[in-house]
Amino acid sequence: GLDSIKLAEKIANEQIKKNFKPKIFIQVNIGDELQKSGVNPKNLSEFYLKVKNDFELDIIGLMCIPPFVENTSTFFTKMKSLADTLSLKDLSMGMSSDYVDAIKNSATYVRVGSKIMGERT
Repeated sequence: GLDSIKLAEKIANEQIKKNFKPKIFIQVNIGDELQKSGVNPKNLSEFYLKVKNDFELDIIGLMCIPPFVENTSTFFTKMKSLADTLSLKDLSMGMSSDYVDAIKNSATYVRVGSKIMGERT
């Protein structure tokens, strides 16, 4: 997930070199957690417009890893609202423990590795 202007610049330079435009998700720090990277939701619109217009990146959606709490639906609902505001259709959110809630909130990509591969050891 894209989370900084510095990374956007690197991606823009590589897409020119390789003549390839990857599809990109902006990583949102939806829980405003200090230990996680990601764009603060308050700065998301400005960040989105800058990376889309100045760097010509193909932003297809938003991604998040919400705080580890009992009910993640609130965060997924907020992500859906942010995506709608920017007219982005894809949302990468939800993991093995909360993917059902993520899908209920319009997730188009989920990460369910431990459901498939088993717990990490």
